[in-house]
Amino acid sequence: QVQLVESGGGFVQAGGSLRLSCVASGISFSGTDMGWYRQAPGNQRQLVALITRQGTTTYTNSVKGRFTISRENARNTVYLQMNNLKPEDTGVYSCNAKTFFGNQYWGQGTQVTVSS
Repeated sequence: QVQLVESGGGFVQAGGSLRLSCVASGISFSGTDMGWYRQAPGNQRQLVALITRQGTTTYTNSVKGRFTISRENARNTVYLQMNNLKPEDTGVYSCNAKTFFGNQYWGQGTQVTVSS
């Protein structure tokens, strides 16, 4: 079965950095678009960053210039490097996989907390 396992979340002060990782299994990773989503308390889950199977990246405006999404197909892994973190970046970050055939899968999420 498909599994997405995130890691790398934690507690950090404003201005700090974290790198999230998501390891996928059970899918053809190189043929899958991968994304990171964030859900803050009381809010809906929203897309933070996306990297297509071709390597094209997209970011929500609030993280442009601070976050970088990348993928390592040989390791079935997608990363989210988060720099200059702000308190408003706090939330549960979830990994998403969307296959060529349109099937979507989610990881369990990892908590990121940024203190002011």
